[in-house]
Amino acid sequence: MKETFIKTGHAQIDALVPRIKAFLENDVSEYNMMGTKVRGYRTPDAPSIWIRDHSDMMRGAKYWERDLKSTIEHFAETQTARGWLFDYFTMTPEKVPCEKENWAKYVRVPVEADVEYRFVKAIHLAWQATGDDQWLKRMIPHMEKGLAYVLSDEWRWDRKHKLVKRGYSIDTWDFDYTAGRHDWLNFQLNEHTFWGIMHGDNSGYYEAFMQMSGFYAHLKNRKRAEYWKKFAEAFRRRANKVCFNGRFYTHHVPLVPVTIDGVDTSEQLSLSNPMNINRGLATHEMAVSILREYRKRDEATTAFAPWFSIDPPFPAGIFGEEKIVPGMYCNGGIMPLVGGEIARAAFEHGMEEYGVEQLLKYEALTAGNESYLWYFPTGEHATIETSTSPDSSPTDGWGSASMLYALIEGLAGIVDQHKLYQRVRLSPRWIAAGRDQAEVRASYGPSRAGFEYTYSHDAGKKVIECKVKGNSSVDLHLLLPPSTKATEVRVNGRKMKHKNVRVEESAYADVSFAVKKKANIEVRYA
Repeated sequence: MKETFIKTGHAQIDALVPRIKAFLENDVSEYNMMGTKVRGYRTPDAPSIWIRDHSDMMRGAKYWERDLKSTIEHFAETQTARGWLFDYFTMTPEKVPCEKENWAKYVRVPVEADVEYRFVKAIHLAWQATGDDQWLKRMIPHMEKGLAYVLSDEWRWDRKHKLVKRGYSIDTWDFDYTAGRHDWLNFQLNEHTFWGIMHGDNSGYYEAFMQMSGFYAHLKNRKRAEYWKKFAEAFRRRANKVCFNGRFYTHHVPLVPVTIDGVDTSEQLSLSNPMNINRGLATHEMAVSILREYRKRDEATTAFAPWFSIDPPFPAGIFGEEKIVPGMYCNGGIMPLVGGEIARAAFEHGMEEYGVEQLLKYEALTAGNESYLWYFPTGEHATIETSTSPDSSPTDGWGSASMLYALIEGLAGIVDQHKLYQRVRLSPRWIAAGRDQAEVRASYGPSRAGFEYTYSHDAGKKVIECKVKGNSSVDLHLLLPPSTKATEVRVNGRKMKHKNVRVEESAYADVSFAVKKKANIEVRYA
């Protein structure tokens, strides 16, 4: 079975898949944790396996990695009686040179409220790639237990707004603001914590609730499927009402009064905004507003890319660490992981060329075969000396996997809507990249299940042809040239009913059909 590939004749686009694969292959950590062998994907700034980094990197690693279960199973195995999960585990000494012991270490950062939804996301990705329903059934109690903890614990759940809360951190990062009460980065919660609602936590849990509904629907438990669906819908309404300010999601909605001098916190655009779009929390109208905000700031910034961790950043040193200056790390650093999310959102919401722009910018940034977690706005990359972490890997899998996610699901447009590509949303957007020919295959590492197509656009004859290989039900959402509409769609020679759809100014042709091994699609437009 062929591996994942993209061939378009565009040197920059075609370079991305093999380059990102090489980054990810260098990001593997393997441990024997108290007799349990695990293989996972390391965070770019430390060799430990964090569930948040690993689960996001799985969006890229799933196309080649054979073992997508062992890390998840170990987090499940070490889940506490109360339901919470560890952030990470390691057997590598972390605080060198003072720490030399290679003991087994498990850590939960108290400030973090996002761990349990990332666990659900990891299970969803592994299940899609393996198709293993029996394994999914074994994971269900762990997911239920983790979500029950988040939805009831006084450190996680705000009973007034019925939303997830956390301390005043920079978006999803793990240290919070203490107004000078702590002389280094603070990771603990206490009676002085500046509690608030952070939109990214809530978009992550919304997606997790919807995934739970999908799991139960597949397993024929209609009652639980309906429960989680209704819970998610009400949760989404509350989150959007509380967190969306009319232009984008407010970084920190305070539950405890707090003022930080030196920055207009009401204008801070933080990294989870495009993630909120891709997780489904934002409506289309909200998504467009957020993307317009990024484009506006892109035009105004002196930074090389609009992939802000947060913009504007906080004043230097207010989190207790002098290295945390504006433009550094999560305080205004430029992050490829954000760029990939912006690109994915742009492809989906009518700004396809802007999505292509982000991918090409990333390709140019990594042309030397190095990719870092973050960069200064000038383009200078992270180093150990400028970081608060023990490492600064030049093969950042977090950002590169985000870019691959945008490339395959956004530009190439292959989205698995179930598992093993049994239901596919196919949205080739090659017109946005100026390509008339493309060959694409997305293939899962564990199962080798795949979906493949060739794309050909003849502008003179005003026809687009796609030849699909797979065994799938397909929802085609085909990008057409500007200001056109489809006049006829044929699948294997048979004329099909279709819809012409506008996504902002972008024209699409929509049609659904089944593929058994092969199908030829012809779309004529005028």
